[in-house]
Amino acid sequence: MKLTSILAIYVLFWVLSALLSLPFGVRTPDETGEELVPGQVESAPSNFNPKRVALRATILSLILFGLYYANYVNGWIGVDAIDFVPWDRAAKG
Repeated sequence: MKLTSILAIYVLFWVLSALLSLPFGVRTPDETGEELVPGQVESAPSNFNPKRVALRATILSLILFGLYYANYVNGWIGVDAIDFVPWDRAAKG
């Protein structure tokens, strides 16, 4: 696998991990006891920390990409392991 392919796939894993870890640990002003600024929606986060999100995304993406790359090298799950037969055809025989 080329280095550019590795980087592109890792970036995809990182973005997915960032989106998955984004809502965890966020608290609203109602939960923290802060006053709302006029025009602020009640569900807006009051303790958003992009460094924490980036760190969580990096750790999760390293784990996921490591599993992906280990599967790529060792061939644990390949295309032949996927059943492409539609369910209705498989039931009819």
